[in-house]
Amino acid sequence: MSERLEGSSLLFHQPAKNPQLMNPVVLAYIGDAVFELLVRQYLISLPNQKSHHLHREATKFVSAKGQRKVLERWQPHLSEEEADIVRRGRNAKSGTPPKNADQADYRLATALESLVGYLYYEGRTARLKELLAIGLGEEEQS
Repeated sequence: MSERLEGSSLLFHQPAKNPQLMNPVVLAYIGDAVFELLVRQYLISLPNQKSHHLHREATKFVSAKGQRKVLERWQPHLSEEEADIVRRGRNAKSGTPPKNADQADYRLATALESLVGYLYYEGRTARLKELLAIGLGEEEQS
């Protein structure tokens, strides 16, 4: 089954603009969805698949605070190009943060989502997989 899924892609519609020219908030919009999908896939690959447990564990990664922590793990591993996308995402005007999110965490979460959206639209799934492993702490277990 995994061989069948390896080559699959969920990119059915190309963006209207080159990802390098897209507004970081737009990249974050798609990056939010992609990141959540990747986290959910990871959690479903683990033994405990009770819905309450899955939700609690997902929140640890997909909340603004969780995404800030993941981005902090990524920082030393980012290329110059990736770090530039993160800076653009962090500095983008993306509206007001949710009531339960700290402003600084929210900006860093937007930065992470911008990078995820960028890599997704660039088709760099291997790099996304690599960064996800770092963010989840899997590279320490290898």
